[in-house]
Amino acid sequence: MSENKPTIVLVHGAWADASSWNAVTGPLQAEGYSVLAPPNELRGLTSDSAYIASFLAQRTSGPVVLAGHSYGGAVITNAGTQGGDVRALVYVDAFIPDEGETVVSLLDGSSSALAVADPTTVLDVAGYPGAPEGAADAFLKPDTVHNAFAQDLPEADRWNIVATQRPISFVANVTPSGPPAWKTIASWAVLGTEDRVIPIDVQRRMAERAGSTISEVAASHVSMVSQPEATLAAIRAAADSIG
Repeated sequence: MSENKPTIVLVHGAWADASSWNAVTGPLQAEGYSVLAPPNELRGLTSDSAYIASFLAQRTSGPVVLAGHSYGGAVITNAGTQGGDVRALVYVDAFIPDEGETVVSLLDGSSSALAVADPTTVLDVAGYPGAPEGAADAFLKPDTVHNAFAQDLPEADRWNIVATQRPISFVANVTPSGPPAWKTIASWAVLGTEDRVIPIDVQRRMAERAGSTISEVAASHVSMVSQPEATLAAIRAAADSIG
């Protein structure tokens, strides 16, 4: 890998794992980038962000482009100034919170498929050992995957998401965000216009507030899977900005 290129670190979101970045990882590696896609623990925004910051501090050297998808956007917003030499942020169909905001509050009043009075209509809930009081794992119901999360993927791929999804603890979605890295680090945002999890108007408002360089793609919430070129273009632009 080229010593003149920044390291690209890709942080996945809820109901996913690092393989959700596969369509992005291969092309970037072929272009000479060192790419790392750490696990996002999906247990709580504070602890998840601390883990990613620790990963950055220990597993990277030199400039970093830090990218996050969905809930991973909230994680990089908190981790970006806490570990490693992060020079650019890339948000892909992502939450871009300001201090004090939560994932749930950002979706309040929106047309999101998840902004419903009864979460159990779109999520399956299960307890887990050692869960904090009131915490539980949330899994996407199959209908939610097919109709709102990844509706532009082939059916077989959607069923694979149903089978392999990593749940997120409810705690993560109600933890207030800390001081945002985007206030001091340049950012890029890829907005999926057909996103039914984080509606395009919510994405655009957050990205504009953060001063991000914005691009849009006619894709679902998993645009980096269905149309990865848009994400690749944003990451390349972010990397090029570092010099």
